[in-house]
Amino acid sequence: MFSKACEYGIKASIYIALQSIQGERVSLKKIAKEIDSPEAFTAKVLLQLAKIDIIKSSKGPSGGFEISKDKIDTIMLADIVFAIDGNSIYEGCALGFDTCNATKPCPIHDKFVNVREELKRMLQNTSLYELATGLEVGLTFLKQRKS
Repeated sequence: MFSKACEYGIKASIYIALQSIQGERVSLKKIAKEIDSPEAFTAKVLLQLAKIDIIKSSKGPSGGFEISKDKIDTIMLADIVFAIDGNSIYEGCALGFDTCNATKPCPIHDKFVNVREELKRMLQNTSLYELATGLEVGLTFLKQRKS
């Protein structure tokens, strides 16, 4: 559903938020390990998020990534998705057709309109704080668990 960059951006933001709640900055290496993503690719994604001030980046030996504690509950998943993928998740054809709209719909166009609206509502109403605290108490996870 999301691009790979967006998936990594969401996971990284949640992890950084959790560390920030605990008063810690986190290194690129640690983020990539925790979300099971390639370090170079993660760096590019984090740069996009830093450019629009979702995350902060500090250089040097005590540097790393963090999110201001006072912003964590105001950053919504929709902000992260938009920063990385733009509005593409809300537009375009679910089946990948170039032309698909209300006047010339694909077979699932009308059903997918409702799915998109619900997805948009969920993304706009889900904060990083909510997801990070769920991770903190063990209700959620960021990496696929080994069986």
